[in-house]
Amino acid sequence: MSVNVDAIKALRELSGAGVMDCRTALEDSGGDLEEAHKLLREKGFEAAAKRSEKTTNEGIVEAYIHGTGRIGAIVELNCETDFVARTDEFRALAHDLAMQVAAMSPRYISPEEFGSDDSLTPGQDALLYQPFIKDQGQTINDLINDARGKIGENIQVKRFVRFALGEE
Repeated sequence: MSVNVDAIKALRELSGAGVMDCRTALEDSGGDLEEAHKLLREKGFEAAAKRSEKTTNEGIVEAYIHGTGRIGAIVELNCETDFVARTDEFRALAHDLAMQVAAMSPRYISPEEFGSDDSLTPGQDALLYQPFIKDQGQTINDLINDARGKIGENIQVKRFVRFALGEE
């Protein structure tokens, strides 16, 4: 099946994937943009899984202070290389994560850190399982996996802290 250039451009803007990957996904999906995007996301998850064992010794520390300065968050986001840590896409991800921490006040990165406290819920207390504040249809883990697929490196939230006036 022949795929037109406009469809490739649209999928590329939507997914951030390379031209050939977009073309292949469109061909495999019979020209269906939504299905092609789904295929690219699955491919990104597979790539992310392959890279998940790679060490993440580089990255950035991002701070977010909300509006009037009463709430703030700091997030350490790690990746494999210094080059990726300086990209706009990686910095935007770190900023979104810091904003998420400020807004949703998670206590842990993942449920594995809960220990024996049964009163905690992954969707509320674990950052990776929370719905993303800018798109409730995806979790923070989905957001990070999408970035791993686009960037091509392992990305890990190392730690975070949230501050709010009057809270301990």
